[in-house]
Amino acid sequence: MKLQLALDLVNIPDGIALVKEVESYVDIVEIGTPIVINEGLHAVKAMKDAFPHLEVLADLKIMDAGGYEIMKAAEAGADLVTVLGVSNDMTIKGAVEEAKKQNKKILVDMINVADLEKRAREVDALGVDYICVHTGYDQQAVGENPFEDLLTIKRAVTNAKTAVAGGIKLETLPEVIKAAPDLVIVGGGITGAEDKAAVASEIQRLIKQG
Repeated sequence: MKLQLALDLVNIPDGIALVKEVESYVDIVEIGTPIVINEGLHAVKAMKDAFPHLEVLADLKIMDAGGYEIMKAAEAGADLVTVLGVSNDMTIKGAVEEAKKQNKKILVDMINVADLEKRAREVDALGVDYICVHTGYDQQAVGENPFEDLLTIKRAVTNAKTAVAGGIKLETLPEVIKAAPDLVIVGGGITGAEDKAAVASEIQRLIKQG
């Protein structure tokens, strides 16, 4: 199980300062969609330059022109890039082909997919690296969580690794670990903590012991 730190509401210097506090405890740093919108793909490059030993994910939520957008993310130094599960199969195929060429990985974000189990099987057959269940901010606001969805995905997927995101924090982590995803994505559960290093360290410890 790997730990991914999701950065969403920071600028580049603050993001780098934050990662410095927790870099020993995380495997992947996510440049969230809001940062990409605010700062552009050079935010990905800045993070990769600052932490070459960490993997960097560009949360582009690709919906079209999969191959081209993967190429641009790869040029910026991204190791992983997100594509939406609700996008067309041709978009996902194009993304997978380009990612293989560039030696990068694809994470398919299943946010707002209507039939999770069916779509997970279809996406799994397209050769992606990760399939991620994701409860978005707006869904979290009304009390939804990704845990049941994770179990659904785990049943459906045979090739790709599984990931989970959406409101995960130290208190809810045991439920996540029980379902044994390959990648646990934590944002505010770390970035909103007073002692970020202590929380990240404890999350990593729990993840490593499974």
